Amino acid sequence: MDLLRFTPKGIYCPPADVYLDPWRPVEKAIISHAHSDHARSGHRQYLAPSDSEAILKHRLGKGIDLQSLNYDDFITINGVKFSFHPAGHIIGSAQIRVEHKGQVWVFTGDYKLENDGFSAPFEPVPCNVFISESTFGLPVYRWKKQAEIFSEINSWWSVNAQNNVCSVISAYSLGKAQRILCNIDRFIGPVYSHPTIYATHEALRSSGFVLPSDNKLEAKTDKSLLSKALIILPPMALSESVLRKIGPYSLAIASGWAHVRGNRRRQAADRGFALSDHADWDALNEAVLQSRAERVILTHGFSDVFAGWLNHKGIQAEAAKTDFSVEGDV
Repeated sequence: MDLLRFTPKGIYCPPADVYLDPWRPVEKAIISHAHSDHARSGHRQYLAPSDSEAILKHRLGKGIDLQSLNYDDFITINGVKFSFHPAGHIIGSAQIRVEHKGQVWVFTGDYKLENDGFSAPFEPVPCNVFISESTFGLPVYRWKKQAEIFSEINSWWSVNAQNNVCSVISAYSLGKAQRILCNIDRFIGPVYSHPTIYATHEALRSSGFVLPSDNKLEAKTDKSLLSKALIILPPMALSESVLRKIGPYSLAIASGWAHVRGNRRRQAADRGFALSDHADWDALNEAVLQSRAERVILTHGFSDVFAGWLNHKGIQAEAAKTDFSVEGDV
């Protein structure tokens, strides 16, 4: 019998009677990270990594019944041992290790292998069965090194600032926005964040995380202050009415999907930076090998394609249907 089962409510562990990142309301939910396709409202009890506690309460409400656990510590539920291990995806993201009667399963949630300078870096966790995302499970998706991408972002911003053109970058409010804030060249000009992003930053700061300073973009913000600025906006805020208030601007998107040029054109952006919080093709393959798993189960993204590739390489793999999506701009 499988230690973890894919059910209409989510990934279920029968001996512990708990769900991992369930997509329907349940009694007990173990959460890998705070993105909304993995951490949903309506569960009676939550167990999550300590580093995600503040942001989960910011998103789901301070009154949720939440127990947190540090990385590498463990809790036993009905004889099943659970522990969290860094996934490197966003702040507080974790792989969930499940051990029972000599079997070890690892559910990755979402992950990336490159250290982004803010999230706890990914750590391989050996197991018998490895449940992996496959968002970018095609060979075309191979990322540049983060330092190279931020050099390109800084150059774009610097040229705009010299021409008194505001730089607007579209980035998801949890994960990508913090990554940008921590890695840009702050000597170029001031940094402003959309209120949704700014509130996320404040929630993290209030819980002890150190983030570089930024300014809250408000309706009353003087446009003359924005001519050399970098503004971080979530994709949902990229309306013409918002952008018109900024003055002359250049728009960029920061997303793994920008690796394919047509995706940038469809969003009417001037620039696209392939900065993703998910593993690329090479990192997915590396993570599977590092897990030393006898069996691999793939969720969302190009799961059928990646499963076929792994089977061709002699690794037992299959795709599983879930309600996980790709939150934001990845």
